[in-house]
Amino acid sequence: MPECNYCDASFEQEGAYLEHLHTDHDESELSRIDRRRVANHVGDDEDGEFPTGPAIIGGVLLLTVGVLVYVVFFLNIGGGSGPAAASGSVGEVEQTPYGLQTAHQHGSIDVVIDGNALEFSQEQYQLRDDAFHFEGGNGQRWHVHAQGVTLEYAMSTLGIGVTDTSVTFQGTTYNESDPDTNVTVAVNGDDIDPSSYVLQDGDSIRVVANAS
Repeated sequence: MPECNYCDASFEQEGAYLEHLHTDHDESELSRIDRRRVANHVGDDEDGEFPTGPAIIGGVLLLTVGVLVYVVFFLNIGGGSGPAAASGSVGEVEQTPYGLQTAHQHGSIDVVIDGNALEFSQEQYQLRDDAFHFEGGNGQRWHVHAQGVTLEYAMSTLGIGVTDTSVTFQGTTYNESDPDTNVTVAVNGDDIDPSSYVLQDGDSIRVVANAS
């Protein structure tokens, strides 16, 4: 029967004695050996408890992943899905008459809003999207690096909304059905449906929206 070396208490089991040392005696009272025995006893007890810390962290991570999945796949945020998005991945390889090649096309662009030509050479328009962008300070030559990049998607990366009859820029929508409003959305001089037209190498884009 263990007896306490620091008081008159006695115990039938070693575990009860160690618990007594842990709860009823200050650590400074205990010998180095007893401190080690108590520390081992307390550590064993804690090992048997449910680790709430990792559980909380795991729960937070699961919640974060769930929110990201919802945002990407259900809200169509980030340009990766939806009708305006590119159908292929950036850097995707395709079979061409000249063998396997990575998607990489170029073309020219001219956008005029209320008589003002937009300068895509400005920093705010450079490298805004992986699939469609301007680079190197050049605002006349666009780059495409994915399959299935539509004109609608390309313009959306620049903050410009286009349909076959309207242009939206900085919160203002110009619709050709409105009085004294002129709208042009064309590629290579031809009016096209921007939601379905896929940009090709050498295409010349022209978007004009004017309201008197």
